[in-house]
Amino acid sequence: MGGYQGKILRVNLTNRKIEVEKVEETEVRKYIGGSGLGAKILYEETCPDTDPLGEGNLLIFMAG
Repeated sequence: MGGYQGKILRVNLTNRKIEVEKVEETEVRKYIGGSGLGAKILYEETCPDTDPLGEGNLLIFMAG
């Protein structure tokens, strides 16, 4: 996939769970790599009322 491993590691610090999520090549191409994919995840999984410092917010590290 041109430098991508095709996976996202999700770490939930509240309940101490780790999940490996598969990323389809079409999603990587559609959002132009890690930066766009990270923006998509942030947009879909938070809302305008999300507390920036609250536990409901996300911390995303993506290779762009």
